[in-house]
Amino acid sequence: MQMIAGLLVLASMAQAHYTFPALIAGSTTTNKWEYVRKTTNYQSNGPVPAVTSDQFRCYQLAAGNEGAKTMTVAAGDTVGFTADASVSHPGVLQFYMAKVPAGQTADSWDGSGSVWFKIFSQGPSIGAGGLTWPSQGASRVTTKIPSCIPAGDYLLRVEHIALHSASAAGGAQPYVSCAQLTVTGGGSKTPTDLVAFPGAYKATDPGLMINIYYPVPTSYTAPGPSVFTC
Repeated sequence: MQMIAGLLVLASMAQAHYTFPALIAGSTTTNKWEYVRKTTNYQSNGPVPAVTSDQFRCYQLAAGNEGAKTMTVAAGDTVGFTADASVSHPGVLQFYMAKVPAGQTADSWDGSGSVWFKIFSQGPSIGAGGLTWPSQGASRVTTKIPSCIPAGDYLLRVEHIALHSASAAGGAQPYVSCAQLTVTGGGSKTPTDLVAFPGAYKATDPGLMINIYYPVPTSYTAPGPSVFTC
């Protein structure tokens, strides 16, 4: 009986967690892990161990592209990820991109260094009754590629950080995936406020160490740099 109870607890924990396994490009939803590098939690659904971990970059199961293909999209297009089964925890949703350096491609580059720029950040709505997180319960999350960035190969990174148990340092639970893109069109504006993963966040950042329930926060500051705009 104890073994059965333990298995039920593990199953319920997995159901409470989630992955971002499939790329959304415009009106197309691709197959799982077709354009997204397979993440370490593809079976367990568990979060990245820490924001200071090397796995916080793309949470990859193994080095390399793991067989992921590269999707061609236009600057200004809608892109995103499916959430499997859904974003079941309250928390902050953010998207980053990184331009692949000359001589490499989206399927060969590891995304290391201060190369990531933020393109989207969605925090809570704050009311007297508490915080409401728009991404909670979502089965897909999307944003738009900035219309002014140069054409080329990029990595697209989604990050949802669950904050339901974040009142102490290390309590935040990050869920991360990276997809491979070739961006066409675009412009010539160079993104600023570039950061590295790991390195951009500390466990004690105000947006990562916070009691979101009591006392009800009057503000929220998302971790990381400001959102790049055209």
